[in-house]
Amino acid sequence: MDTQSHPKSIELPDTVEVFGNLKNAKRFAIDIGGSLTKIAYYSTVSHRRVIYETEKEDGQSLQSADEDHRVYEVSEGARLHFVKFETKYIESCLDFVQVNLVNTRDKMIGKSIKATGGGAYKYTELLQQKLGLSVDKEDEMSCLIKGCNFLLKNISDEAFMYQRHGNPEYKFQTADPNIFPYLLVNIGSGVSIMKVESEGSYERIGGTATGGGTFWGLGSLLTKAKEFDELLELAEKGDHRNVDMLVRDIYGGDYKMLGLPGDLIASSFGKAMHCHKDRNFNADTQFSEADLARSLLFTISNDIGQVASLYAMMHKLNKVYFGGYFLRNHPLSMHTVSFSINYWSRGQVQALFLRHEGYLGAIGAFLKGAEECDADKYSWLENYAGSSGLCSPIPIQVLSTQGVPVDQLEIDRWESAVAYCPLLCDPANYVPDTVDLTQDTEAREYWLQCFEESVDKFVSRAISSQPHSLTAKERASKFKEKYVSRLYYLKHQPFAYGNLSVRSLLDTIEHCMK
Repeated sequence: MDTQSHPKSIELPDTVEVFGNLKNAKRFAIDIGGSLTKIAYYSTVSHRRVIYETEKEDGQSLQSADEDHRVYEVSEGARLHFVKFETKYIESCLDFVQVNLVNTRDKMIGKSIKATGGGAYKYTELLQQKLGLSVDKEDEMSCLIKGCNFLLKNISDEAFMYQRHGNPEYKFQTADPNIFPYLLVNIGSGVSIMKVESEGSYERIGGTATGGGTFWGLGSLLTKAKEFDELLELAEKGDHRNVDMLVRDIYGGDYKMLGLPGDLIASSFGKAMHCHKDRNFNADTQFSEADLARSLLFTISNDIGQVASLYAMMHKLNKVYFGGYFLRNHPLSMHTVSFSINYWSRGQVQALFLRHEGYLGAIGAFLKGAEECDADKYSWLENYAGSSGLCSPIPIQVLSTQGVPVDQLEIDRWESAVAYCPLLCDPANYVPDTVDLTQDTEAREYWLQCFEESVDKFVSRAISSQPHSLTAKERASKFKEKYVSRLYYLKHQPFAYGNLSVRSLLDTIEHCMK
């Protein structure tokens, strides 16, 4: 069959394979929001490794036999796949999954798919029709929290603070054995604020109706932009000072007695009040649509930040994690929320963001009843070769006629649980790397060049490890293309996978070779 009409997988331009290994899919879950949909599935992955040394009966090592008698170790691992795309493309993506389930579709008969989000009800019949699975609906908030707990416990450098124009802009949090208690602020159409005290103990303590839906709705009325991303792009170009009234516009400078700096917003959209009072006032020359979009973004973000900081201080919590469609790791949104939290809490509360916040619901839904993901038995590690980085959705072809922006996360299972070293006096602040390549530009350029120059050595060793394979050279060439492409990407986006270090670059080599 023609590969274009019946693809085995989807490939991003930077060689990240999307919807990979569907033939070995064992279980599905889906989180369908009004704007974004996330599909999750579990698969098994086989790896073969050459054994270069064997052990004699007396315990001494013996060099492996010649090339004709190589000893290989074959192992099977588990992998979680999460794919995110706009909900308007859900039918196209389900069609793709349906076509590529040809080897496992019979095994799916009689099984169910865990579903969460508002669309779990709207798209029930479509899911049953396309995948042949019954739909088992799960509570949205419990899925979000379960997913958040999983990421914080398992994924390295998952949480970060953001400081726009800082060095570094992204300050990732080191692993902490104690993630509880914390506040989770989910910003969707509205805002829900959840207090999480343990795996099974949480409550909704508040929220606000002023959320992402407010930004999108008012933005559509105030500007010609109709899509959410259009509004964010517009806001990046604007200057809110043209439409917002600042403290200095009222007092001529700082209001020192109250400690209010002159550039602080005193009244959002305050300058627009003159539109109909002053005949000589020309709104088109005084402020642009971009200015209005930026002012609106600041209005919503500042309000959310203030409400969240008040709840955090009221409940004596200093960690506040933000997620939801409104943020989507957008720099300007994160900057405004961070500023607001810091300002209103006087630095007592940390605004923290998650690299994979868009997957919380899908991860939580999948974990419901998934024994193979038991957190007490296993640990999990992000597969750098199969995951798209922070802020990097890339337009790809899901079907030959349909271009769809897709984001992806892959997580591999360790066959034993990994614990914090008991000899560390302060595990939360322990950093095993001597150089932070995210922050040190000179060191980053040096090490990226070193790894690029050494890639041919890995290629050569990989080919020689499988001397009788007819595809070894082709696979080694693909490995080189994938890895070099990733190195170029990290030159421009060093924070894409958390703190960049020599260790993470070595991990990436291993992931790409596998």
